[in-house]
Amino acid sequence: MQTYLSLMLLFPLFGSVVCALAGRKLPRVLVEVLACATVWGSFACAALAAAAYGAPQTVIIARWFASSDLQIPVSLYLDPLSLSLSLMVGFVCGLIHIYSVFYMRGDEDYARYFALLNLFVFAMLALVLAESLPLLYLGWEGVGFCSYLLIGFWYRDKDNADAGRKAFITTRIGDTALMVALAWLFQLFGTLSITQLNGMGFLMPGSIITALGILFLIAAMGKSAQVPLMVWLPDAMAGPTPVSAMIHAATMVTAGVYLLARMLPLIGSSPTAMAAIAVTGGVTAFYGATCALAQRDLKRVLAFSTISQIGYMMLGVGAGAVTAATFHLLVHAFFKALLFLGAGCVITAMHHEQDIFKMGGLRRTLPVTFWSFLAGAACLAGLPLTGGFFSKDSILLAVWHKGGLLYQSLYLFALLTALITAYYTFRMVYLVFGGSSHAAHETGGLKTMQAVLIPLALLALFGGMLDLPAYLGEGFLGSLFAGVPGGKMVEGPGNEEMALQAIAGALALAGLVAAHVRYGRGREQRIEEAGDESPLFAFLLKGWYFDALYDMLLVRPYQAAARVLWQKVDERMIDDSLDRLAGGVGWTGTWLGRWSTGRVSIYLLSFAAGVAFMIGYLAWIFI
Repeated sequence: MQTYLSLMLLFPLFGSVVCALAGRKLPRVLVEVLACATVWGSFACAALAAAAYGAPQTVIIARWFASSDLQIPVSLYLDPLSLSLSLMVGFVCGLIHIYSVFYMRGDEDYARYFALLNLFVFAMLALVLAESLPLLYLGWEGVGFCSYLLIGFWYRDKDNADAGRKAFITTRIGDTALMVALAWLFQLFGTLSITQLNGMGFLMPGSIITALGILFLIAAMGKSAQVPLMVWLPDAMAGPTPVSAMIHAATMVTAGVYLLARMLPLIGSSPTAMAAIAVTGGVTAFYGATCALAQRDLKRVLAFSTISQIGYMMLGVGAGAVTAATFHLLVHAFFKALLFLGAGCVITAMHHEQDIFKMGGLRRTLPVTFWSFLAGAACLAGLPLTGGFFSKDSILLAVWHKGGLLYQSLYLFALLTALITAYYTFRMVYLVFGGSSHAAHETGGLKTMQAVLIPLALLALFGGMLDLPAYLGEGFLGSLFAGVPGGKMVEGPGNEEMALQAIAGALALAGLVAAHVRYGRGREQRIEEAGDESPLFAFLLKGWYFDALYDMLLVRPYQAAARVLWQKVDERMIDDSLDRLAGGVGWTGTWLGRWSTGRVSIYLLSFAAGVAFMIGYLAWIFI
């Protein structure tokens, strides 16, 4: 097992190092093959580890740091949670690498791109497999660093560079909270081992566990783009589309959900912390869905949908249904990667046009993309019998059974969000693929890119049909969270569960029907909405004006303070003072220089004046 886990990490790290150091000197084909092969090699190791898996185990690779009581080994932990996510990361990222070969065919900076893509996979696997919090934090910062460089990959465009900086700065808020939590945990428990910490929560008062839970929640808000730290994710679409697929499906934004799921045995005993997580998830799910209603950019629609779906996962964690949240995380990875890669095919065929109101009729010119995209859209909308329906329904069921006014209210809120999700999802499908045909063409590279969509479509559609919830809950993930309240998959009475599923399915179908009525009749409605300038439409289009709010509260005061310090303090006070001092010294030197004339009479006069001054001074002292 140690060999499998070590190679799982070393393969993508090796690919990243080789591409970074020698990629420019190697043939392009060799770099592409190396980058893809290392990720698929990592996935093969994950599959072998899954085949050999018997029980949770810790594998110590080496000693990282040791000083007094602080011992930090490079230790990996394999359990159902880390194993399932490792398999997902390897498979989805492997497909994205193949897709990237053709999507980035015209970009000359391929070596840097594939080096960062491989490093991204390594950082996420390190985060998922870490047994110690410092190693998890290394992976946590690694995915943040890689996302910053990949979002701003085309950095010569100022908007792209700004988007990368925005993502980095916003997520740093959550990173700081995680760092504080790590330091506090070591002070309280004397260890940073995740497995040990998860069994020591009973040693501390509930108020301390609540505070730790809130710190972990703030960390998750940053990485997983939850309210109020979600403003970076829509702008992250500035990067290449395969990067967007990795960030949204298999890496970055799932890190926060994983952190809370991993630490739930420690923080799950605090009802306040759990309620805060659930409320954050419910509000974020609604926020993302409403914003997606008004977006014109295809990738921004998908970005806001990711915010919403991650909110569902957070809601599941807050309800204690970690198995359900993990199930939705896995299914979401398949259909969100499918949707982003499908969007990349559409954008490529449309000559890099991303406005959905300038598209239409692509179901005829891009049939493979259409049917694959439709499968992903059905999962996102939660249509009955799709993987997205079963995973989302498992979260809704858990929230309903949690009971209490708060969770019942969140359940109704989540149902409303499900209705909105189905509506905006098929709004997007009708605008992109329905109506009259537009200029689009297939190329050899595009055909290969479309082939990548097929396995993702099958996994997204039929993942729930394999009785995956029961499998995860009873035999795989359920044992991990058996001691956590609500850790197992919630199963209510048969009639009640059927009724709740029927409600969720009916709402998804209602959203589909509403979208068909609004957008399925032709192009007139598109033009009408394209000119919609109502206050509500603008409010949703601008993401509830959170960017404007942060600009007013944080950016403008900072810029004003910077201008004062620069223009008034630095230039007028400090620089002017130094300039005047230098001028005074120069004038004094010039004045004294007038006495250096070379005339003996002036020197004798100066000597006499000095002697007279000294005699006068001495006389004043002693008399």
